[in-house]
Amino acid sequence: MSKRLATHLRCNDQIRLSPIRLIGASNEQIGIIETDEARRMAREAQLDLVEVAPKERPPVCRIMDYGKYKYSQKKHQKKPHEQQLKEVRMRPKTDSHDRTIKMNRALRFLKKGDKVQFTMMFRGRERAHREVGIRIFRTVIEELGERVKVERPPGMDGRHMIMIVSPNKAVLLADEKEKLEAKSKPPVEKDAAKSPPPAGEQPVQEPPTVDAPADAEQQPPADTGSGEVARA
Repeated sequence: MSKRLATHLRCNDQIRLSPIRLIGASNEQIGIIETDEARRMAREAQLDLVEVAPKERPPVCRIMDYGKYKYSQKKHQKKPHEQQLKEVRMRPKTDSHDRTIKMNRALRFLKKGDKVQFTMMFRGRERAHREVGIRIFRTVIEELGERVKVERPPGMDGRHMIMIVSPNKAVLLADEKEKLEAKSKPPVEKDAAKSPPPAGEQPVQEPPTVDAPADAEQQPPADTGSGEVARA
């Protein structure tokens, strides 16, 4: 019985069928016995008789501490992810490299299902140029595109400007699926000369070139018709 058991099971007097296949408290195989006898054995051990495989014939029951079992099952259940508000801080003078790093961090938060608060931190005379922060936040929204929903548009909050976005889960999941499909595709060969010819066609072969031998004998000069014979 290596599979995890269900949370709600019939136990003790709730078990009606008889006989049953019994497993002892130490996970030993006792065999097929009457249900009343199995309940008596469980009471003597101050434990419960629990039906762990009701669809089997005969049904399989185990002697165990049912309350302790239910507690351990609840303890091991994974809690659903609770949405949190993550913060990404920026400055009006943040360069493009640092902004790319911050955008990647924001995307990681969004993919986990969290909201992201972008905080533009002004210092000194930078507060007089709030339009710079608004322009940067608009660029952030354009880069994120349909992957986010703007819950709070850019606005001042004390000395800082903030903007809050929430994830568009459908679009983020579609992006992840597209990336996985792109990775699974085989690479396309760039060299077209290596591709095989179409079916039914034979590859065209160029005729071999024959070089003249280097030690070939020189041909005698042609007769010019003057009657003179070249001397040997």
